[in-house]
Amino acid sequence: MKLNLNIQPLSSWINLKNEPLIISGPCSAETEDQLLSTAHLLAATGKVSVLRAGIWKPRTRPGEFEGIGSIGLEWLKRAKEETGLPTAVEVATAKHAEEALAAGVDILWIGARSTANPFTVQEIADALRGVDIPVLVKNPVNPDLSLWVGALERINNAGITKLGAIHRGFSSYEKSSFRNEPMWELAIQLKTLCPELPIINDPSHICGNRELIPYISQKALDLDMQGLMIESHIDPSVAWTDAKQQVTPAALAELVERFSLRKPESKNEAFTDKLAELRKQIDKIDDLMIQKLGERMSIVEKIGEFKRDNDVTILQVNRWDEIIQKRSAFAKALKLDPNFTEKFLELVHNESIRKQTEIMNEGKETSSIEEASAQ
Repeated sequence: MKLNLNIQPLSSWINLKNEPLIISGPCSAETEDQLLSTAHLLAATGKVSVLRAGIWKPRTRPGEFEGIGSIGLEWLKRAKEETGLPTAVEVATAKHAEEALAAGVDILWIGARSTANPFTVQEIADALRGVDIPVLVKNPVNPDLSLWVGALERINNAGITKLGAIHRGFSSYEKSSFRNEPMWELAIQLKTLCPELPIINDPSHICGNRELIPYISQKALDLDMQGLMIESHIDPSVAWTDAKQQVTPAALAELVERFSLRKPESKNEAFTDKLAELRKQIDKIDDLMIQKLGERMSIVEKIGEFKRDNDVTILQVNRWDEIIQKRSAFAKALKLDPNFTEKFLELVHNESIRKQTEIMNEGKETSSIEEASAQ
């Protein structure tokens, strides 16, 4: 299935000063001096194409700094006039959108909390109907691809064709090194659904600390994402919000300078021919893997029938432990990643249980329906 969005290419609505596209600026506009000073330093790097700043900040708990408010829009306007950088802000309500438009903001983005609420997205979409402005949609807080897609569709249905997505990671109960788990597979799924949709990575919110930003940024570029949104502050140590994930303009310039930029394709014929040959080998192996999985599931069905006929439970924990230990050891010897091996085995095991459950319950549903009809 493909996602049918009517959108314009990124290059038609953002003037890329350099590659990759860098959207940068403070997490929050705190004071006029702080915003203007940061903006001038970012512009001086020559690496930044768009200046961002948080004007309204949706906070988890009341009493926390919720943004400077509308007055910050005037500071942004001045920053644009003095640096020449187009500006971008997050809007969380229709009123925010209207105020940002009135202030001449160039790009709007919808935050993760807003994306999770279809009513909020629709209200913003209605406020933007008939307006020719670029809109970027962050992924929702939770790993729900449908919510992300739905938000993009709502904005697109309002007539916004300068549309892009922002991958900022997803909330997870599991403790890790990241503030928000990247879950790259969801961004890849979105790209597969709509290859022409620009996806910009937000390493600041994924990482939660500046030390990990280089790693996540490079991986995003290697996955053919079209740009990065990186928070920058003239002095992160005194930032009012998210101090740990912001970098100085000088550090940003150094970071961008170290990126390895790669292209999705090559005009080198020798490379293309060799790649095609290797992909043919992959295709053969994939076909063989699917064939073997089909054969495995056929045996699973026989096992299910055998267990049913002998009144034996589907799950035997000892057998599952044996599979995990033996297969993991074999996979390790083949230098396969342990996490990948475990996830793969779990997928196969879950499908085996599903098939055996179907076999165990064959005929029961029909009997229940017949009994209900007879009563």
